[in-house]
Amino acid sequence: MTRPRFRPLALALLLPGLLAACTGTDEGAVTLRLAVLTDGGATVRTVTTGDTGTTPDPDVSVSVTDGVALDTLPGGTRLALTLRAGIESRDVNIAGPVAFATLPFAQTCLTTTAFSALRDRLLTLNDCDVTDGLQQLALYRIDGTLVWTAILPVFTPPIITADTPPIRIAVIGNIGVVARPALGGGSETIRVAQENTGDLVAEYSTPITTPAIRDLAPQGSTIYAATDTGIQPLSDLGVPDAARTVSAFGSGRVDRLWTGASTGGGSNLFAAWRDTTLSGASSEPLRVWDGVRTSAVFVANIAELRDVSFALDGRLYALTRTTLTSYDTVYGLGQGNWQATLLLSDLNDARAVTWLVP
Repeated sequence: MTRPRFRPLALALLLPGLLAACTGTDEGAVTLRLAVLTDGGATVRTVTTGDTGTTPDPDVSVSVTDGVALDTLPGGTRLALTLRAGIESRDVNIAGPVAFATLPFAQTCLTTTAFSALRDRLLTLNDCDVTDGLQQLALYRIDGTLVWTAILPVFTPPIITADTPPIRIAVIGNIGVVARPALGGGSETIRVAQENTGDLVAEYSTPITTPAIRDLAPQGSTIYAATDTGIQPLSDLGVPDAARTVSAFGSGRVDRLWTGASTGGGSNLFAAWRDTTLSGASSEPLRVWDGVRTSAVFVANIAELRDVSFALDGRLYALTRTTLTSYDTVYGLGQGNWQATLLLSDLNDARAVTWLVP
């Protein structure tokens, strides 16, 4: 097929109050509800922060089956809950489920999802049994309708070790990107797109072998990769561009990467972390970069970090296996005072966090 090229996209503001929140509005002016996927994916519970003078509904705890991921939908009043069996939209009380379109696969076993920087597309990976080499992608619009589905080239996984690169996905426009471990070491990237506008089945490009890719996150019109030599933008071919390594984070290994765009906050912030289970350290520094200063800023040493969310209130929410803590990015970047606040401390195998506007 003709290899599609990435198209530049502008980063849009998601909510009317976003600009103020990202430039110093006090957190107390915005009431947010944090939704946490915990208990190994069996429970979604909420905690509410801030105060606008109104009383939000009480926080809730809802049982779910095989939860995979949580993502804020545009507008902030609903979230996308990815379950192994499918995706559904839910309201601020984790109620009122509305199912996304049923996938035309023999089995549905979703393992991960990713939003575009503009929050107008959601990409999900279907991977029922990695031993048979069959993997599929589906691209959704945010209203839950399908743009396309695709079968990926047969996956022959290497011998899995603690250091084997994970499978990661990203999306820009109607183009999906998959990074998965390569048989000979490192990763391989595959780009998936419609051959003709409106096609319901997309085509994949020939896999390209790359250095190990540990994570992917969008920002503006670019997808960034966390690698063993720093954070690097993907080229049009889907290869990390070492010549354009983000110098603010240095050239050391990064295992997890989040951006304001990837978490729905809409800011220009990046957060990076080295996985303690792989480094052998008791904790590793979480660092944040605003896209301007020469060096990323230290936030805190954290162990077992599972997820990060940049939210509308100008705070970063860091989820570990057992805790949820908030950090003020305005005061942190401006004065070095992150105003860390422990919100939850009794979590069990927490997996994901996102924010909602109650």
